[in-house]
Amino acid sequence: MTEASDRNSADPGRHMRGEVEEQPSVFEGLLAERPGIAEIAGIIAQRRPRFALLAARGSSDHAALYAKYLVEVLLELPVGLVSPSTTTLYGASPDLTDVLLLSISQSGGSPDLVEVTETGRSNGATTVAVTNNPDSALNATAELSVDIRAGTERAVAATKSYGATLLALYLLIDAVRGGRGEHARGLPELARTTLDTSADAVSEAARRYRFADRMVTTGRGYSSATAAEAALKLAETSYLSARSYSGADLLHGPIAAVDTETAVLALCGSGRGGEAMREVLSTVHERGADICAIGSATTRVDASHRIAVPDCAEEVAPLLEVLPVQRLALELALARGGDPDSPRGLNKVTRTR
Repeated sequence: MTEASDRNSADPGRHMRGEVEEQPSVFEGLLAERPGIAEIAGIIAQRRPRFALLAARGSSDHAALYAKYLVEVLLELPVGLVSPSTTTLYGASPDLTDVLLLSISQSGGSPDLVEVTETGRSNGATTVAVTNNPDSALNATAELSVDIRAGTERAVAATKSYGATLLALYLLIDAVRGGRGEHARGLPELARTTLDTSADAVSEAARRYRFADRMVTTGRGYSSATAAEAALKLAETSYLSARSYSGADLLHGPIAAVDTETAVLALCGSGRGGEAMREVLSTVHERGADICAIGSATTRVDASHRIAVPDCAEEVAPLLEVLPVQRLALELALARGGDPDSPRGLNKVTRTR
């Protein structure tokens, strides 16, 4: 039986379901590797980079957005997101002396990220590959590498590899500032609790939004990455027209398109980003939108439906918030008659230049 026919068997979504549920054990395994990640962080800290650049595509681009907040808040360094085409299409070769370049790719096989990393290294950057494939071309190109250790992922939609990438980035960046991953230690058990306690609310949300035509996803701060990942997951598995906005940006124009026909998935944690969402969601609620709030502070905002997750430090909250998001994408896809293990027109590895 071929892999494609295996995916399209009588149990659609079983790979994605299993990989979502595997994340607590993936987190445990990765936390055990923190000393090795700390060694790489030590090299970075010794070189004292003057700023950081992040290169990524797809779900990894959303992990890079999370890393952007980590570097700017925890390390207080300026951060930029790389546009790979400036190198691959236009031949730009900037001086990157004393720059940290993090190249994030679950497969490590995208030619544009390999080329960006190669150019960055030759132009003075400290290059670090963050991948789920230690034998990848990206790992071979970068000076340093972090293996996210998520294991083989069979579903096309990235779930456990996304969560593992977030945790690896947190452990790396926290260690650069001299931290010991204190806020991450309880994540495996908190992830299990999240999956267990949110299941009924996620199923209800899938029933509620089964016939939705469009959805807006929104968050502030660290949770902006979760909002972006939510829009991608809903689009690629359920074929929803989903668009992500920062909570701040949502009020600067896009709010005009929000009405009683709009479903809004909002990330609402107990930290500063979540607090900043209260005013945003009050405005969205006034426009009659159906709001599904996900996070540890859902009772503090206007919402039509709530999916609670355990409270934790804000800087690691996206690792928990994304779990019900992934489950919702899975269940919505199944409710709408699709197979999230094999979305139409998509492959596991996308090669771009």
